[in-house]
Amino acid sequence: MAQQVVIDEDECVGCEACVEACPEVFGFDGDTEKAHVLENADLDADCIEEAVASCPAECITME
Repeated sequence: MAQQVVIDEDECVGCEACVEACPEVFGFDGDTEKAHVLENADLDADCIEEAVASCPAECITME
């Protein structure tokens, strides 16, 4: 089963740390001011763990 990256958008503070750390997986919605996982994201990207660790809200999980 493939891994999934999930952002709890209710907890996201919109700092964009995940987007800066891993732009091939995370995007930012200026309307909601929340991060999201991109469609067709590279879920094997080496930067995902760095993005998870950089999140001050700790709202990103890998399942």
